[in-house]
Amino acid sequence: MNATTALHAINAERLHGLLTSLARFGALPGGGMDRQALSEEDFQARAWLLEQAQALGCELYTDACANLFIRRPGREALAPVMTGSHIDTQPSGGTLDGCYGVMAGLECLHALNEAGIETRRPIELVVWTNEEGSRFSPGAMGSSAYVQPERLATYREHLDRSGISVGQALDAHAARFAALAQRAAIPAHAFVELHIEQGPVLEQAGVPLGVVSGIQGVRWYQLTCHGAAAHAGTTPMPMRRDAMRLAMASAQRIEALAEGLAGAELRLTFGRWNVHPNAINTIAGQVSFSVDFRHADPAVLAAFDAQLPACLADNVSLEPLFSHAPTAFAPALLEVLEQACQATGLAHLPLRSGAFHDAMYLAGHCPTAMLFVPSRGGISHNPAEFTEPAHLEAGARALAYALVALADQP
Repeated sequence: MNATTALHAINAERLHGLLTSLARFGALPGGGMDRQALSEEDFQARAWLLEQAQALGCELYTDACANLFIRRPGREALAPVMTGSHIDTQPSGGTLDGCYGVMAGLECLHALNEAGIETRRPIELVVWTNEEGSRFSPGAMGSSAYVQPERLATYREHLDRSGISVGQALDAHAARFAALAQRAAIPAHAFVELHIEQGPVLEQAGVPLGVVSGIQGVRWYQLTCHGAAAHAGTTPMPMRRDAMRLAMASAQRIEALAEGLAGAELRLTFGRWNVHPNAINTIAGQVSFSVDFRHADPAVLAAFDAQLPACLADNVSLEPLFSHAPTAFAPALLEVLEQACQATGLAHLPLRSGAFHDAMYLAGHCPTAMLFVPSRGGISHNPAEFTEPAHLEAGARALAYALVALADQP
């Protein structure tokens, strides 16, 4: 069976060599990565990757959002099986987040060539632009624009901290890679994204592989609590309009609401605090903070939306920032991934992702699913990001099996 042959053709030494080579672009002196989307470091990494793909005899394409498509032709001109992730990083990120999924996909192409495997359908390795969102907002820009092209016109106007627009960066990419053929979105048979877990579940369970059933939905809000700045030593407590105490009370009520709705599945974060005037001897006149609430059940998210205003006093304003429904991956594709994990001879767990991934948007375009491998200590977005080499190899083997099994489907 081609899929089993592909699994055994994965070369562990080559896989780790590819990861090491990619990590040269944007490497930080003290370890870790800073390879921002559409930066010079990103362009250099892309040029290296395209050279690798060209040497494998692949067809190369890009699109209006600078996504890269590396196509290994099949015997028939059918919709391709796609895999991949992203290679942009956080400003002080690790070498695996996103990068592992791309390099494992590249290793799969190497393995198929080396084993002489022909698949019925083409297989495409994709590099999605600006998944991290650390240079340009929002994240998952390339995958969302691929699935919903109407987003791109607005994205092109977004600026980075230096005042460079997405449009300018995309135009620079088009000039740098002018030889690449341009392509719009095409139908796909399936998309499989391999990724590090970025959480502790697999490591704590001692299991090397995870089959991801979907991605939690999310609600982001900004709350602003209005009080009055006054002297900390002269204003009696009953006479204060303390915005910080108001913020703390609001946060407690929101936590009680979220815990009542979500129970053991609670995922609630208060972040991005801003205090004015933020002085040691002045009562806070205004405090703002963000709320991040995630859950897999749309009904729970809807209940949180409906009941949140009741948690707030009249002098607290509420601004919705972002909303995304839960993503459920394709059951038939999950079955193939389970078979792929079983074929490695290693244990696997069903998981749900709490982090966003490009697969979240691809699920609206074609049958989609994800594979996870463990993250040591659950750490990611950090130079300390690490996955055991054997687990990286296991994920690549499962991916190779799944890609070939899917690419041989009618």
